[in-house]
Amino acid sequence: MYNNISHIRAEIVEAAHRLYERHLLDSAGGNLSVRVDDRLVCMTPRYSGQHLKWNLKPEDVLVVTLDAEIVDGTGQISRESKAHLRLHREFGAPGNAVIHAHARNVLVFAAMNMPMPAVLEATRKFGEVPVVEYAPAHTSNLSDSIVEAIRPQVSRINKQAAAAIAPWHGLFLMGKDLENAADAVERLDTNAYILMMSRHLGADHLMTDQRAQMEQAVADFNAKHPGA
Repeated sequence: MYNNISHIRAEIVEAAHRLYERHLLDSAGGNLSVRVDDRLVCMTPRYSGQHLKWNLKPEDVLVVTLDAEIVDGTGQISRESKAHLRLHREFGAPGNAVIHAHARNVLVFAAMNMPMPAVLEATRKFGEVPVVEYAPAHTSNLSDSIVEAIRPQVSRINKQAAAAIAPWHGLFLMGKDLENAADAVERLDTNAYILMMSRHLGADHLMTDQRAQMEQAVADFNAKHPGA
Protein backbone atom coordinates (compact mmCIF):
# COMPACT_ATOMS: atom_id res chain seq x y z
CA MET A 1 0.00 0.00 0.00
CA TYR A 2 2.70 2.50 0.92
CA ASN A 3 4.47 2.04 -2.41
CA ASN A 4 1.17 2.88 -4.07
CA ILE A 5 0.78 5.99 -1.89
CA SER A 6 4.30 7.12 -2.77
CA HIS A 7 3.48 6.75 -6.45
CA ILE A 8 0.21 8.67 -6.10
CA ARG A 9 1.89 11.49 -4.17
CA ALA A 10 4.50 11.85 -6.92
CA GLU A 11 1.78 11.89 -9.60
CA ILE A 12 -0.11 14.62 -7.75
CA VAL A 13 3.04 16.76 -7.47
CA GLU A 14 3.70 16.48 -11.21
CA ALA A 15 0.09 17.14 -12.21
CA ALA A 16 -0.25 20.13 -9.88
CA HIS A 17 2.89 21.76 -11.27
CA ARG A 18 1.70 21.20 -14.83
CA LEU A 19 -1.76 22.62 -14.15
CA TYR A 20 -0.25 25.69 -12.45
CA GLU A 21 2.02 26.36 -15.41
CA ARG A 22 -1.01 26.20 -17.73
CA HIS A 23 -3.02 28.68 -15.59
CA LEU A 24 -5.48 25.97 -14.54
CA LEU A 25 -4.49 26.38 -10.89
CA ASP A 26 -3.37 29.69 -9.40
CA SER A 27 -1.81 31.15 -6.29
CA ALA A 28 -5.26 31.67 -4.78
CA GLY A 29 -5.69 27.94 -4.65
CA GLY A 30 -7.29 24.85 -6.09
CA ASN A 31 -6.89 21.27 -4.90
CA LEU A 32 -6.09 17.79 -6.19
CA SER A 33 -6.92 14.47 -4.57
CA VAL A 34 -6.72 10.80 -5.53
CA ARG A 35 -8.55 7.90 -3.90
CA VAL A 36 -6.11 5.25 -2.64
CA ASP A 37 -8.46 2.51 -1.37
CA ASP A 38 -11.68 2.13 0.60
CA ARG A 39 -10.29 4.28 3.41
CA LEU A 40 -7.56 6.67 2.27
CA VAL A 41 -7.16 9.64 -0.08
CA CYS A 42 -4.03 11.56 -1.06
CA MET A 43 -4.69 15.31 -1.18
CA THR A 44 -2.77 18.53 -1.71
CA PRO A 45 -2.44 20.58 1.50
CA ARG A 46 -3.82 23.98 2.33
CA TYR A 47 -1.81 26.92 0.95
CA SER A 48 -0.32 24.87 -1.89
CA GLY A 49 -0.83 27.88 -4.12
CA GLN A 50 -0.44 30.87 -1.83
CA HIS A 51 2.61 29.67 0.11
CA LEU A 52 4.21 27.02 -2.09
CA LYS A 53 3.21 28.30 -5.58
CA TRP A 54 2.46 24.65 -6.39
CA ASN A 55 6.12 23.74 -6.04
CA LEU A 56 5.23 20.69 -3.97
CA LYS A 57 7.31 17.74 -2.86
CA PRO A 58 5.72 14.27 -2.57
CA GLU A 59 5.93 14.40 1.22
CA ASP A 60 3.86 17.62 1.18
CA VAL A 61 0.87 15.70 -0.17
CA LEU A 62 -1.33 14.64 2.73
CA VAL A 63 -2.69 11.16 3.25
CA VAL A 64 -6.13 11.49 4.85
CA THR A 65 -9.04 9.23 5.68
CA LEU A 66 -12.45 9.68 4.08
CA ASP A 67 -13.43 11.26 7.43
CA ALA A 68 -10.73 13.95 7.08
CA GLU A 69 -8.25 12.53 9.60
CA ILE A 70 -4.62 13.18 8.58
CA VAL A 71 -2.68 9.90 8.53
CA ASP A 72 0.58 11.19 7.05
CA GLY A 73 1.95 14.62 6.23
CA THR A 74 2.60 17.74 8.25
CA GLY A 75 0.52 20.37 6.43
CA GLN A 76 -3.04 21.46 7.09
CA ILE A 77 -5.97 19.86 5.32
CA SER A 78 -7.46 21.95 2.54
CA ARG A 79 -10.55 24.03 3.27
CA GLU A 80 -12.10 22.43 0.18
CA SER A 81 -11.57 18.94 1.59
CA LYS A 82 -15.30 18.75 2.34
CA ALA A 83 -16.15 18.72 -1.38
CA HIS A 84 -13.31 16.35 -2.26
CA LEU A 85 -14.14 13.82 0.43
CA ARG A 86 -17.89 13.97 -0.23
CA LEU A 87 -17.26 13.19 -3.90
CA HIS A 88 -14.92 10.34 -3.00
CA ARG A 89 -17.41 8.93 -0.48
CA GLU A 90 -20.39 9.21 -2.82
CA PHE A 91 -18.92 8.15 -6.14
CA GLY A 92 -15.27 7.25 -5.71
CA ALA A 93 -13.32 4.10 -6.36
CA PRO A 94 -9.57 3.49 -6.01
CA GLY A 95 -7.73 5.62 -8.55
CA ASN A 96 -10.49 8.21 -9.02
CA ALA A 97 -9.31 11.82 -8.82
CA VAL A 98 -10.95 15.11 -7.88
CA ILE A 99 -9.63 18.46 -9.05
CA HIS A 100 -10.86 21.85 -7.90
CA ALA A 101 -9.40 24.19 -10.50
CA HIS A 102 -9.16 27.95 -10.87
CA ALA A 103 -8.92 27.52 -14.62
CA ARG A 104 -8.53 31.01 -16.07
CA ASN A 105 -11.17 30.84 -18.81
CA VAL A 106 -13.70 28.74 -16.91
CA LEU A 107 -13.50 31.33 -14.12
CA VAL A 108 -15.27 33.76 -16.46
CA PHE A 109 -18.28 31.43 -16.49
CA ALA A 110 -18.03 31.09 -12.72
CA ALA A 111 -17.97 34.88 -12.32
CA MET A 112 -21.00 35.24 -14.60
CA ASN A 113 -22.83 32.37 -12.83
CA MET A 114 -23.33 30.68 -16.21
CA PRO A 115 -23.36 27.02 -17.26
CA MET A 116 -20.95 26.19 -20.07
CA PRO A 117 -22.07 24.34 -23.21
CA ALA A 118 -19.68 21.96 -24.91
CA VAL A 119 -18.81 23.34 -28.34
CA LEU A 120 -15.77 21.27 -29.30
CA GLU A 121 -15.62 17.67 -30.44
CA ALA A 122 -13.08 17.12 -27.67
CA THR A 123 -15.58 18.26 -25.00
CA ARG A 124 -18.77 16.58 -26.26
CA LYS A 125 -18.36 13.78 -23.73
CA PHE A 126 -18.71 16.23 -20.82
CA GLY A 127 -22.01 17.71 -21.98
CA GLU A 128 -23.04 21.11 -20.70
CA VAL A 129 -21.17 21.86 -17.49
CA PRO A 130 -23.81 22.92 -14.96
CA VAL A 131 -23.44 25.84 -12.60
CA VAL A 132 -24.53 24.99 -9.06
CA GLU A 133 -26.54 27.05 -6.62
CA TYR A 134 -24.30 29.50 -4.82
CA ALA A 135 -22.92 28.53 -1.44
CA PRO A 136 -19.92 30.14 0.30
CA ALA A 137 -16.54 28.54 -0.27
CA HIS A 138 -15.40 25.86 2.15
CA THR A 139 -18.92 25.10 3.41
CA SER A 140 -20.86 21.86 3.61
CA ASN A 141 -23.57 23.53 1.52
CA LEU A 142 -21.12 23.94 -1.33
CA SER A 143 -20.03 20.31 -1.15
CA ASP A 144 -23.70 19.27 -1.14
CA SER A 145 -24.35 21.34 -4.27
CA ILE A 146 -21.31 19.92 -6.07
CA VAL A 147 -22.27 16.34 -5.23
CA GLU A 148 -25.83 16.83 -6.48
CA ALA A 149 -24.56 18.37 -9.73
CA ILE A 150 -22.22 15.44 -10.34
CA ARG A 151 -24.76 12.75 -9.37
CA PRO A 152 -26.63 12.69 -12.73
CA GLN A 153 -23.27 12.62 -14.54
CA VAL A 154 -21.72 9.63 -12.75
CA SER A 155 -21.41 7.60 -15.97
CA ARG A 156 -19.11 10.32 -17.31
CA ILE A 157 -16.62 9.63 -14.50
CA ASN A 158 -16.09 6.10 -15.81
CA LYS A 159 -15.67 7.46 -19.34
CA GLN A 160 -13.35 10.31 -18.35
CA ALA A 161 -14.73 12.97 -16.02
CA ALA A 162 -17.78 14.88 -14.80
CA ALA A 163 -17.68 18.57 -13.90
CA ALA A 164 -19.62 21.40 -12.28
CA ILE A 165 -19.01 25.13 -11.90
CA ALA A 166 -19.27 26.83 -8.50
CA PRO A 167 -20.39 30.46 -8.90
CA TRP A 168 -17.68 33.05 -8.23
CA HIS A 169 -15.36 30.23 -7.26
CA GLY A 170 -14.18 27.75 -9.86
CA LEU A 171 -14.45 24.32 -11.44
CA PHE A 172 -14.96 21.04 -9.57
CA LEU A 173 -14.31 17.86 -11.51
CA MET A 174 -14.10 14.13 -10.77
CA GLY A 175 -12.28 11.82 -13.17
CA LYS A 176 -11.59 8.12 -13.48
CA ASP A 177 -7.92 8.85 -12.68
CA LEU A 178 -5.66 11.84 -12.20
CA GLU A 179 -4.39 12.05 -15.78
CA ASN A 180 -7.90 11.94 -17.20
CA ALA A 181 -9.10 14.52 -14.69
CA ALA A 182 -6.23 16.90 -15.52
CA ASP A 183 -6.84 16.41 -19.23
CA ALA A 184 -10.53 17.21 -18.76
CA VAL A 185 -9.74 20.44 -16.89
CA GLU A 186 -7.60 21.64 -19.79
CA ARG A 187 -10.17 20.63 -22.41
CA LEU A 188 -12.92 22.48 -20.57
CA ASP A 189 -10.77 25.59 -20.16
CA THR A 190 -10.05 25.57 -23.90
CA ASN A 191 -13.78 25.15 -24.53
CA ALA A 192 -14.41 28.24 -22.38
CA TYR A 193 -11.81 30.23 -24.33
CA ILE A 194 -13.37 29.24 -27.66
CA LEU A 195 -16.83 30.28 -26.47
CA MET A 196 -15.61 33.71 -25.41
CA MET A 197 -13.51 34.34 -28.50
CA SER A 198 -16.30 33.23 -30.86
CA ARG A 199 -18.41 36.10 -29.58
CA HIS A 200 -15.73 38.55 -30.71
CA LEU A 201 -16.29 37.21 -34.22
CA GLY A 202 -20.01 37.87 -33.95
CA ALA A 203 -20.72 34.13 -34.23
CA ASP A 204 -23.58 32.21 -32.70
CA HIS A 205 -21.51 30.65 -29.91
CA LEU A 206 -23.52 27.44 -30.12
CA MET A 207 -23.18 27.30 -33.94
CA THR A 208 -26.45 25.36 -33.95
CA ASP A 209 -26.64 24.33 -37.60
CA GLN A 210 -22.99 23.37 -37.90
CA ARG A 211 -23.13 21.54 -34.58
CA ALA A 212 -26.09 19.46 -35.75
CA GLN A 213 -24.07 18.39 -38.78
CA MET A 214 -21.13 17.45 -36.57
CA GLU A 215 -23.32 15.46 -34.19
CA GLN A 216 -24.82 13.52 -37.09
CA ALA A 217 -21.40 12.79 -38.55
CA VAL A 218 -20.18 11.51 -35.18
CA ALA A 219 -23.31 9.37 -34.77
CA ASP A 220 -22.84 7.90 -38.25
CA PHE A 221 -19.18 7.11 -37.55
CA ASN A 222 -19.99 5.47 -34.20
CA ALA A 223 -22.70 3.36 -35.82
CA LYS A 224 -20.25 2.08 -38.43
CA HIS A 225 -17.34 1.68 -35.99
CA PRO A 226 -18.72 0.53 -32.62
CA GLY A 227 -16.15 0.69 -29.88
CA ALA A 228 -13.77 2.91 -31.90
